[in-house]
Amino acid sequence: MPERLSGVLDVSVDNVIFGFDENILKVLVIERKPFPDEKKGMSAIPGDLVYPKESLDEAAARVLKDLTSLEGLFLKQFHTFGDPNRVKDLKDQVWLTNFRINPERRVITIAYYSLIKMDEYQLLPSYFAEKAEWVDVLEVPDLAFDHNEIVSKALEALRHGLEVDQIGFELLPEKFTLTQLQNLYEIILDKKFDKRNFRKNIKKMEHVIPLNEKQEGVLHKPAQLFKFEKDV
Repeated sequence: MPERLSGVLDVSVDNVIFGFDENILKVLVIERKPFPDEKKGMSAIPGDLVYPKESLDEAAARVLKDLTSLEGLFLKQFHTFGDPNRVKDLKDQVWLTNFRINPERRVITIAYYSLIKMDEYQLLPSYFAEKAEWVDVLEVPDLAFDHNEIVSKALEALRHGLEVDQIGFELLPEKFTLTQLQNLYEIILDKKFDKRNFRKNIKKMEHVIPLNEKQEGVLHKPAQLFKFEKDV
């Protein structure tokens, strides 16, 4: 009879946190706390083991709140990573030996992605992060474990959600211009749209509400502002 996995594995959650800065889609990368002989902790995406009495969603929300102090943010589970060798690399084993009670255990990770308005983001001290920074999603450094693969899968899920569920508005300011919206779509989907057709299609969406307001403090001609109404 095959050996059962019960009792010999850990379950964790990892969060890929996306933010949008005008013309760049960014992802939040943390620097793990270094072990005693390490000068600098390796980069990773934020995550943690799931506590015995919390659900997966609760664990993912906890990790997000510990870094940002924000609650009720968009958070979506998108994939499970369970390769038996995903934490067996020497650099990862050394870190686990210093920070985990059972470093030899297999770890299965349930991955989430989150969407944050970057002007609302404020880093807080965290027990799992020495520091954190936003990096261009196309220039993500070499990360711990299989986190580069997780980021890549998260971007695929984000692209799907952008087209199917209109989730892109979670990344924009409360009031935005159509140019900002088009930039967001073009950057995430990695393709260009005709400006006239894009605006024509957007203005057909009942949940995109035009405002009697324009941009302030810009050097160019101020553009009209819009907002997104989920309940429409």
